[in-house]
Amino acid sequence: MARRVGLLTSGGDCPGLNAAIRGFGKAALGTHGIETLGFLDGFRGLVENRFVRLESDELSGILTDGGTILGTGRDKPHKMPTNGRSEDRTGDAVNTYQRHGLDCLVCIGGGGTQKNALRLQEAGLNILTLPKTIDNDIAFTEASIGFDTARQIAAEAIDRLHSTATSHQRIIVVEVMGHRAGWLALASGLAGGADVILIPEIPYDVGKVAAAVRERARAGKRYSIVAIAEGAMNADQSEEITGLIEARRTAESKRDRQKLSAKLEAFHRDHTDHTLRLTHQLEEQTGQESRLTILGHLQRGGTPSATDRVLGTRLGTTAAKMAANGETGVMLAVLGDELRPIALSKVAGVKKLVPTDHAWVQAARDVGTCLGD
Repeated sequence: MARRVGLLTSGGDCPGLNAAIRGFGKAALGTHGIETLGFLDGFRGLVENRFVRLESDELSGILTDGGTILGTGRDKPHKMPTNGRSEDRTGDAVNTYQRHGLDCLVCIGGGGTQKNALRLQEAGLNILTLPKTIDNDIAFTEASIGFDTARQIAAEAIDRLHSTATSHQRIIVVEVMGHRAGWLALASGLAGGADVILIPEIPYDVGKVAAAVRERARAGKRYSIVAIAEGAMNADQSEEITGLIEARRTAESKRDRQKLSAKLEAFHRDHTDHTLRLTHQLEEQTGQESRLTILGHLQRGGTPSATDRVLGTRLGTTAAKMAANGETGVMLAVLGDELRPIALSKVAGVKKLVPTDHAWVQAARDVGTCLGD
C-alpha cells in the first residue's frame, strides 16, 4: 500500500486542475493516510527536487480557482533545457523519486504528459496519469479536465460577437484553440450558432466558405460567424503536410528525417497567421467587411465550470484510491459515467481526432452549418 506519493501538473494550464489536486490530496490524506508531495512547475520540479507538502491548508479554498497551485510547464525530462542546451535528465527525476521514497508519481496533463510519463515508467517509476486538455484530444477518454470550461468560454465569446457582427453587417472570424483536433471549435461553434465551422480534420475550400457567406447575404442574413480551429487547413495545405509527415515516417536516414522535421516546423511557423489570411480572402471574395478575433489564452483562464470541478474531483479521489491499492501504469479514463484504467503504453502518442462522421459533425450539417467542404 502506498504511503508517500508525488503529484505534478504538466503542459498547458486550464480550469479544473486545482479541483483534481484538491480531490487527490484530500482523499489521499484523509481517507487513505497517504502523504502527498506536489512538485512545482511540472517535470522540471521533479528533476530539480522542488516541491511542497500538500496538506490541509494548501488544499483549502482552491476548488474554484483556475490554473494550478503547483505551476506547470512543457519541459520533458529526457530533453530538458539546462545551461543553454538540451540534456537528458531522466536520471535526476528517478533520483528525486527514490530520495523521497515515493510509491507512485501522479501526472496530470495532456498528450505530451502521457508520453513523458510513459518514459518515466520505462525508467522504473510507478506512474498514474489523469487526462487534462482543453483540446479534448487524449485517446481512450471521452472527457478531459478543462475542456468543458474552455468550450463554455469560447461559446460565450461567439455569443457576444453576434451582436457586433449583425450591427455592422460583418463577417467575424473567431479563432479557437485546437492544433490537430477540432473538438473545441466544433463544440463551441455548435453551441454559439456559428454559420461556418472549420476544423483540422475536414480540409476546407475558401471558395465554398465564401459561397456560403454570399448565399446567407442573398437570403437577407446581415452577417456571418466563422469559427475556426487554429490548426484548420485548406485542401492544399492539408495535402502538403500529409505528404511531409508520410515522407518523414518512411525516410531511411536520420539526416533525411531531420530535414523533413525542419520543413514541418517551418510549415507550422508559416501557418500561424492563416486565420488572418482567411479573413482577408473572405472579404475579397464576398465584398463584406471582415474582422478576426483570436480567443487565445482566454480559453484557458478563469473559474472552472461545475462539470470540470466534478470531473477533477472524481479523477483525483479515484486516483488516490488506486495509488493506495498499488494500481499503476495506467491513465484514468472517462467512459460514460465510469472511470476506467487504460494502460499508459496504449494511450501515449495517440491523438483522439474528430471522426468526419461524428454526431456533432452531422448535427452541424443538419442545421445548415458550412464545414468548408
